[in-house]
Parts: sequence; C-alpha cells; structure tokens
Amino acid sequence: MIKRILSTVLLSLLATASIAAVDINTATEADLDSVKGIGPGTSTKILEARKASSFKDWGDVMQRVSGIGDKRAAKLSAEGLTVNGAVYKPSDKSAVEKGAADKKAKAPSSK
Repeated sequence: MIKRILSTVLLSLLATASIAAVDINTATEADLDSVKGIGPGTSTKILEARKASSFKDWGDVMQRVSGIGDKRAAKLSAEGLTVNGAVYKPSDKSAVEKGAADKKAKAPSSK
C-alpha cells in the first residue's frame, strides 16, 4: 500500500517536472528550442533581440520579436516559456501595442 502511494507521488512529481519553466532572458538556444512551438528561426530572433537588452515583460517580447503576438505568447507560456519568471496574461500587452490598436480603430475608413 505504501509502495503504491509513493510510486504515485513520484510519478506525479516527474510529470510536473517535465514542463520546466524556460526564462526567455537566460535561456540558451537549446533551451528555447526545447519549448514546443519554438524552432530554430524563432530562437534566433529571440537571441538577436535579447542582445540589445533583456526583455522587460511579455509586451516587450511581442513588440521586439516578429511572429510572437497574443495567441502565440499564450501558447508558448503554456508550454513553459516565461519572461522574468512571469507567465503570459492577456493584460500583458504593451502600452505601445494598445495605442497602435486604438489609433487604427480611430482612423477614418476609406470608402
């Protein structure tokens, strides 16, 4: 009985550990490639953008790395990618992106 409980606990711990967090600011190319949804092209873009400076938050990532928007950020976060230890939340959009969306919505339509 105790053996069964211990093995159940051990298996659940191993399952939890299999999705380890990968922080975008400290990850190597191999670490980034290990995140489902990130391939060599995206990891290269991330590393190039990171050379200029560390990412402040998810909004900063979405602004500086082409191909990462709301939906993709949510998926990558669910797969274990973090920014300074933080998971993605839709409210993490940068003020610049919100401003651009507002500006687009206010633009006169061409009919």
